[in-house]
Amino acid sequence: MNIVVLEGYVNNPGDLSWDALKQYGTVTVYDRTPRDQLAARVADADVAVSSKTVWDAEALGWAPNLQMIALTSTGYNVVDLDAARARGIVVSNVPAYSTPDVAQMTFALLLELCLHVGEHSQLVMDGGWTRAKDFSFWSTPLVELAGKTMGIVGMGSIGQAVCRIARAFDMPVVFENRSAKPQLEGDGVRQVDLDELLAASDVVSLHVPATPETDRMMNAQTIGRMKDGAYLLNTARGALVDERAVVDALRAGKLRGFGADVVSAEPMHADNPLLQAKGLNIVVTPHIAWATHEARERLLTTVAANVGAFAGGKPQNVVD
Repeated sequence: MNIVVLEGYVNNPGDLSWDALKQYGTVTVYDRTPRDQLAARVADADVAVSSKTVWDAEALGWAPNLQMIALTSTGYNVVDLDAARARGIVVSNVPAYSTPDVAQMTFALLLELCLHVGEHSQLVMDGGWTRAKDFSFWSTPLVELAGKTMGIVGMGSIGQAVCRIARAFDMPVVFENRSAKPQLEGDGVRQVDLDELLAASDVVSLHVPATPETDRMMNAQTIGRMKDGAYLLNTARGALVDERAVVDALRAGKLRGFGADVVSAEPMHADNPLLQAKGLNIVVTPHIAWATHEARERLLTTVAANVGAFAGGKPQNVVD
């Protein structure tokens, strides 16, 4: 098979290998593929390995030989599944490869909002401790997590991993999920509806996919229903949050802090409202929760396995 990797660099900047794909055909790896170069690169492709490439009907039409789209992601909203299905193109994804890493990032953001470790370390390195009159000093209020209620929106594998960490911090947990999950209740964990979650939670953490139903689910109205002085975390998808409403809530003191690893458009646009929140209690990282070496290694291994399963006539992790 002719296998084309369209966005190789972001998944593997050189510390991993694409060699596992070579047993299934000829492999061509491009670091990045702009839209205006996509047609030429997929013209003879049997398998396209991609992440954020938009596979609409037009793009699929540029690839007459295409048999499989092997996504290097869990999400698949970039693919017109109806158009792919009409062409008989198999679409596979990589579920759950970054679950521990996203949960880890969720708490990295929360701990930074509560303790400002980076800021205090910079003060020390700038000589602030050498000039201090006391053995200890702090430049911001410091917040303890124990006893604070964690509200988890979406109790899939990542939400459950966040729940386990929250309980280890002695945080009671309430969660909202589109289906009932009574098996997850107990030991300080209970399922509630979204309105009760927003009213009860000191921290609200989002772990749902981007769909028409969840688009800007955290907006001025829903943030207004949150507990005063709560924290909002988003390590899921940027589309879940109305970023202007977040900035307004931070300025008004409705939100005590906001942490995100994702934004509405990536790379971040220069006019993103979050960039106007400098000096407020906000931490934004450039969509890196998934990108640990361990997670990317699992990702590439599964992508190769997906291509191999397809080549063997038994596709796996098929999105349908």
